[in-house]
Amino acid sequence: MSYQEALDYLYSQLPMFHRIGAPAYKANLDNTLALSEVTGYPYKNFNCIHVAGTNGKGSVSHMTASILMQSGLKTGLFTSPHLTDFRERMKVNGEMIPEEYITAYVEKHMGDFDRIKPSFFEMTFVMAMSWFADMKVDIAVVEAGLGGRLDSTNVITPVLSVITNIGYDHMQFLGNTLRAIAGEKAGIIKPGVPVVVGEYDNETASVFTSRAAENNSPLVFASQLISTEIIQETSNGNLLLNVKEKNGSEYQAESSLTGDYQVKNITTVLAIADKLRIKKEDILTGLKQVKQNTNLEGRWQILNHKPLTVCDIGHNTHGLPWVVRQIRRQKYDVLHFVLGVVNDKDISGMLELLPDDAIYYFCKADIPRGLDASELSHAAGIQGLKGSVYNSVEDAFKAALGAAKENDMVFIGGSAFVVAEVLPFVNRR
Repeated sequence: MSYQEALDYLYSQLPMFHRIGAPAYKANLDNTLALSEVTGYPYKNFNCIHVAGTNGKGSVSHMTASILMQSGLKTGLFTSPHLTDFRERMKVNGEMIPEEYITAYVEKHMGDFDRIKPSFFEMTFVMAMSWFADMKVDIAVVEAGLGGRLDSTNVITPVLSVITNIGYDHMQFLGNTLRAIAGEKAGIIKPGVPVVVGEYDNETASVFTSRAAENNSPLVFASQLISTEIIQETSNGNLLLNVKEKNGSEYQAESSLTGDYQVKNITTVLAIADKLRIKKEDILTGLKQVKQNTNLEGRWQILNHKPLTVCDIGHNTHGLPWVVRQIRRQKYDVLHFVLGVVNDKDISGMLELLPDDAIYYFCKADIPRGLDASELSHAAGIQGLKGSVYNSVEDAFKAALGAAKENDMVFIGGSAFVVAEVLPFVNRR
């Protein structure tokens, strides 16, 4: 079996949530536990940090991994979805899982897959844990996929549980209120395991404090301990930040992740690092070199300067206001907005947040969950957003680039899957 044949098998045989949505969602841990049994419960061989939350999970996970790497620990990193390469989901010290490992793993366990019938995510998670165990990592940062309580990753018992924030997303699975969603995320809290919650919110705080108390788990809210503000953008494009801690300590930090929303994520990461007792010099270097250390893409990523061309995977009503605010701060004559969304989001709520003075290029990512571009255009028109429909993400992006003048701005967003289709095209140019 070749690597491509192994990938084709995984994509064709295992239901993938990011492609088909609800039919791939498994509301229990049975399949993950069955796969774990046949692979020897690999996640019991190393320490884990478990990261859940509505937004920021990926950024927080990558920054945390970068800091752990700087402290000298051999660090595994499991995240999802991938943008351009399946192997992005599994890294050790920033290096992706080898194609040969994936091929051998699939060949070895095809019979188990056919018997257990796991989802793509369940299989991917256990594969990552097996590779981390074989690589003898010291610690792994594990990003939850959807929710927390019933997420496949919740079979682990971590040394630290992290919940970034709570917003409205995946309500069909997690509940229609913030408290209900928080209850699902709080399901990752384990007996005696410390917890960091990134953002304090009056509506959801008691959900976390109650769950932590029930489990005798020490709990902190990062936003109550640390204040982080942007000073300026540095000459090399990084963010320079001022950090104030509740204990009176004040210092500056530099981050290579530059979206305005990263301020909240960095606050969470600093609280994580404090719990793990990481040295300040390793924290500061890890934040500054997170892109270099982990190869993270898709977070306020500048693809070109003339015209200014930016992509970002922000995709829900909780995260988009930060992205739109940052777009507004840029200097441009005309904003060209390449937009595609998936069909199980709060579409009207998202569209209400978007600039009404932009030219829109409506498209559909090449996945079944993608919302038809014509339907998106119609919904956008109701909100007063004007533009044209394109047959593909690439066509929409090419049209935006062709229309944009040097002092304009091109933005690509609405879904991680739209960004994922643009990045290879940019790299080919």
